[in-house]
Amino acid sequence: MAGTIPLRLFTPSASNLAFSTTSVRVTLTHFRTPSILTRASRLSSNSMSQPAATHLNAAVTTNDAPEQPENADVVVQYVVLRRDLIDTWPLGSVVTQGCHASVSAVWSNKDDHQTVDYCSPDKIDSMHKVTLEVKGETQIKNLSEKLTSGGIIHKLWIEQPENIPTCLATKPYPKSIVSSYFKKLKLCK
Repeated sequence: MAGTIPLRLFTPSASNLAFSTTSVRVTLTHFRTPSILTRASRLSSNSMSQPAATHLNAAVTTNDAPEQPENADVVVQYVVLRRDLIDTWPLGSVVTQGCHASVSAVWSNKDDHQTVDYCSPDKIDSMHKVTLEVKGETQIKNLSEKLTSGGIIHKLWIEQPENIPTCLATKPYPKSIVSSYFKKLKLCK
């Protein structure tokens, strides 16, 4: 079954704000009514930024970039937080530290080809991050030294004015290049 759906798109321009109507051709490849199982699977999405598979599978014809082959080496950013701070600081404060390190690592390497690829318009909504934890300050400093000696570019975030190393984040790298540095660490839960 195929159909055309008119969409109203908001397109701001330099001098005015306008709405335009664009048609998108949609081919329905599988349609069934939602069951309890499909509702549950939508709630257990693996990605917080992308919805889980829905009860409607559709092939949409647009100018989207082609999907990467399954065996492609995914570009990932690692973020490592300190467990001792997670247990003693407000959660929002620790998350903010991770955000600082992540943005700093990306911005400091904004011209790097892997960072440009990671932040490209066709991939911006499907970034891959792995958030891990270490026990405390000694471990985060040791990890930073290990990454530095291995040539892995990263940002060790040091909260000021307290001068406390709180977390670190790598610049985006292909997973095959950096995963070995983090294999002994636990996922942050």
